[in-house]
Amino acid sequence: MRTRLTGWGRTAGSLAELTAPSTEEAVAVALRAPAVIARGLGRSYGDAAQVGGGLVVDNAGLNAIGPISADGLVTLGAGVSIEDLLTVSIPQGWFVPVTPGTRQVSIGGAVAADVHGKNHHVDGSFARHVRAMRLVTPTGVHTLSPEVEPALFWATFGAMGLTGIVSEVTLQLLAIASDQVLVDTDRYDDLDEVMAAMVEGDDRYRYSVAWVDCMARGRRMGRSILTRGDHAPADANDPTRHAPHAARLAVPITAPPGLLNPATITAFNELWFRAAPRHRVAEAQSIGSFFHPLDGLRDWNRLYGPRGFVQYQFAVPDDGAEAVTDAIARLSQSRVPSFLAVLKRFGAGDPAPLSFPQPGWTLALDLPVGPAKLAPLLDELDELVIAARGRVYLAKDSRLSPRTVRAMYPRLGEFAALADTIDPERHLTSDLARRLRLREG
Repeated sequence: MRTRLTGWGRTAGSLAELTAPSTEEAVAVALRAPAVIARGLGRSYGDAAQVGGGLVVDNAGLNAIGPISADGLVTLGAGVSIEDLLTVSIPQGWFVPVTPGTRQVSIGGAVAADVHGKNHHVDGSFARHVRAMRLVTPTGVHTLSPEVEPALFWATFGAMGLTGIVSEVTLQLLAIASDQVLVDTDRYDDLDEVMAAMVEGDDRYRYSVAWVDCMARGRRMGRSILTRGDHAPADANDPTRHAPHAARLAVPITAPPGLLNPATITAFNELWFRAAPRHRVAEAQSIGSFFHPLDGLRDWNRLYGPRGFVQYQFAVPDDGAEAVTDAIARLSQSRVPSFLAVLKRFGAGDPAPLSFPQPGWTLALDLPVGPAKLAPLLDELDELVIAARGRVYLAKDSRLSPRTVRAMYPRLGEFAALADTIDPERHLTSDLARRLRLREG
């Protein structure tokens, strides 16, 4: 039966057959389909994990979790979610080395998107912590590592499933002594202040992220709340380590169109900014509240209404920092509402040709679909990013063009040529790949 699938932004849906194999052999059979792509928990925002008229391989059946070794190595099925892993690992004193803003991401999806977190300036992206993986391709099964078939290993990170279907990952975990994070919070009145503080002080923290008010104008433009922290030491009063709770609340219905508009978001941002402390040191927060606050509300994407939303995330090098300032200024002036804007520092990238992070800055924006100015504004931001030698994150994209993606990812031709060596008939494709002609180089 055909199923309609969308990304988390709930835009640009398409119909496809859906299958959920539980073995590598069954995955290999699925890869005989003329057009096929893997799908995890559907948290890529755009059209990366769907293929209209083709076959989508749900990885939920690949859900084995092996024992955690004394030095923190664990082998996982690609369908295991970060939440599933944390339920097992935190009580044993281990945390994922890199987590995005939600734990509702499969391990296979974390590889495909080469996810990053609040600690990229220290620990890099997910790829840096994968010691080996099994990749099923149309021409065979590969066991990959940085030493074994390194070109295919690295090409798989950030490739959004276009090199094959990951079946198993061996991951190096991070040792933790408690289930708490000690967090410093500072409130800044404009964008220049917070960016200067991040450049000066982020290296003293493992985790750092700034919430930015993109609706504020004038001298308040880009006012921000910066939160930085590190894992807390063991708690003598409670030596146990607790995994985050599952969401207790859910958005029951899709919100009416226009609920998130300039007026409501401006009011929310004002309250959020005023509620934050001007300066607070070493506040104990749970792992769930610090890393995954939105996971406390299930189906929160429905708040954006029936038209859905676009997440636009870009990265630029340090000498392109003006693009961050210019992007926020244009958002503020346009009055296109941005409900969530997150600013982080990136450290060194990795050798993956389609991996997103690069040393410098990244800004992520959640933008409701609807305003007439949205599309031309994002086209302007594309040109800003290209001029700064930056790129847009493919895991979030739903509207780039073949021209802009080639300007942002100059190694795309190298990637396409490698993909053709393990999939010469081009079975592996997706709505994203078709829209951006990623397999054409």
